[in-house]
Formats: sequence, C-alpha cells, structure tokens
Amino acid sequence: MERVSSLVVVLALWGAGLGAAAQFGKISVIFDLAAGIYPGAGPLALGLFVSVVGFPGLIFGSTAGLLLAGMGWRRVLVAALVAGALLSLVEALFPPLPVMLALRVAEGFAHLVIVVAAPVLIAQSAPPARQGLAMTLWSTFFAVTYTVLALVGRPLVALAGPGALLLAHAGWMAGFAVILARVLPPDGPARRGRIAFWPVLRGHGAIYASARIAAPAMGFVCYTMTYVALLTLLPPLSGARMQPLLASLLPLVSILVSLTLGVWLLGRLGAVRVVMLGFGLAILASAGLALGWGHFGPQLAASLAIGGALGLVQGASFAAIPALNASGADRAQAAGAIAQLGNLGTTLGTPLLGALIAAHGAGVVPVFVTVFAALGIVLHLWQARRRRPG
Repeated sequence: MERVSSLVVVLALWGAGLGAAAQFGKISVIFDLAAGIYPGAGPLALGLFVSVVGFPGLIFGSTAGLLLAGMGWRRVLVAALVAGALLSLVEALFPPLPVMLALRVAEGFAHLVIVVAAPVLIAQSAPPARQGLAMTLWSTFFAVTYTVLALVGRPLVALAGPGALLLAHAGWMAGFAVILARVLPPDGPARRGRIAFWPVLRGHGAIYASARIAAPAMGFVCYTMTYVALLTLLPPLSGARMQPLLASLLPLVSILVSLTLGVWLLGRLGAVRVVMLGFGLAILASAGLALGWGHFGPQLAASLAIGGALGLVQGASFAAIPALNASGADRAQAAGAIAQLGNLGTTLGTPLLGALIAAHGAGVVPVFVTVFAALGIVLHLWQARRRRPG
C-alpha cells in the first residue's frame, strides 16, 4: 500500500463523519414527508424515526471505546461504513415502520463505531502541530452535513423522491469504506477474548471518574443541549422574516468561527480554555439576545453571536480529547464519552427547551443558553482542579 499524506487521511475520515451525521440528517430532511410515507403513525413513532439512531450511542457510548480498542480501528471503521451502506440501501425501500425502526437501531451501532473510531484515527494521523486544526475540522461534521442536506438533499428528494436520498447516502458510505480501506495503515492482530460484563461496567465508571477522560464530554453535553435545540427551535420562533436567515446562517457561522478563530485560539490558549471562553461569550451573547428580542437587527446579530460562540466550544471540545489524553486507549474512551453525553444532550435539549418555551414564552431562550453555558464552565473548572497534582 502506498503511503498517503496525513491530510488525505484526515479528510477521508472527516468524509466518513459526514456520512455518520447524515444517518440523522437524511431522515430530518424528509421528516415532513414521514406522515405520508407511514400514514397512521403517531407523533411518537415518527419522532423515533429520526432519533432512535442515537439510542445505541446513548446507552453504549462510553463503553464503545473499551470494547472496540482491541479489534483494530481501521477494521471496525471500514466494517461500520459497509454496514451503514447496506442498511441505508434497505431503508430506501421504506419497509413497514417497525422494521424501519429496527434498521435504524442497527444503523445507530454503525454510527457509534464511526464517531468513536474516526476521531481516534484523526488524532493518530495528524501531525502534532496540526492536531487542533484536524480535531476542529472533525467537530464540524454535523453542522456541515445539515447545511449540505438543506442545500442539496432536499432538491434531490423533490426531483427523485425520498428513496433517492437514502440511496445516495448508501453510495457515500460505501465509497468511503473503499477509500479508508486503502488509505489507512493496516491494523495489528485483533486481541481476542471473551467480553465480561462487570469489567466493562467498572470501566464505564472509571471513564467518568477520570478528570482527563471525562472532561471533554462533560463540557460537550452542555454544548449539545443548547446548540441542537437552538438550530431546531430558534429559527421558527424568530418569525417568518428571520427564519430562513437563521436556519442557513447559524450552522455556517459556527463552522466559520470554529475553523478560523477557534483554530487560532487553540494554538494560544489550549483546548479547555477555549471551551470555557466559548461558553462565556455565549452568556454575553444571550444577554444581547434578551435585550434585542423583537428587533430584527439586534436579535439576528445576537443569535448568530451565540452560534459563533458555541462554534468555539464545538471544535475545542474535540481538540481537548488528545490535549488531555496521551494514549490511544484513553482517547478512545474520551471519544466514546463524548458520543454518549453528546447523544444525551441531543435527545433531551430540544424537548426540554420546547417545553420551557410552551410554559414561559420565547424569553426563556437566553436563560436556557446561559444556564447550560455556565454549567459547562463550572464543570470544566471542577475537572481542571481535579487534574492539579496534590
């Protein structure tokens, strides 16, 4: 196998991440058509159509690194991409909803493997001087995917139907399985042995007891609680005039800030400090949102400022994995914890903010962001104190 540059490897792994994010996004982009595809299905079942793919990560996220580390990262990543391609191919037939939900659960296991294995391999592949940039690029995979699906996926659905989007996703996953099988170095022999329940359970506890392994995830859950909820609820809450602007600009601003200012700050402040700075700026922007609500320019500017501030948190949280953890095994466990708590925030944030808005009105949005941003700062300060010797 010819040696390829680290840039090619990192970009290929990022491409696999885009496919993993599309395991959520491909259904989100056709969600308004779901009632027509499955007539008679209730709102809970249709909601599960989107979210059930996250359940394996919610349950097994932090232990995935423990279970996968001995199998060979290239081996499990390529297998997960192949499985994702096959599942998307079958889903394009839109089988009965119970079957579809079972397929989506299986797809969730493939998703979990990708989001644990890919950042570990990126951290291993990127030169130390470019590690912050590489991990920041990885952190954009959800925002980039949702932006692309809004721009390209929906027109494809309008042209050829929802099945075409799922077929395109299957092709993407299969293509990156082939690419990564060629560009990643071969694994060593897999470590075989019976997986015992109690050691894995104890390992799960050890992950969250570690001030280094758990710290990136503890900040990240505060980010996912707010960011995904804002992407979903803030645009429609802001009125017809502002809705299309926020829907398209919020993820783009997060990506832009993460890849520019975020990378620059990582080289000067370190990952954990950038996370806390992002949360602090989100609190300031939330105050601006509270003061400017109902006024087009100030409200739009403050909303985008929150998105940009959370973009700093997004990239720096992933950069904190190699910054705080030197070994591949520890990085795998940290990535698994991010997957688990990230799924927790994604699952709970939107319904929680929606319920608060229904009870207290739109004015609760800045308070919601402020509370979780402050919690993120407190958690990181606590973990930093625990890491100090003595």
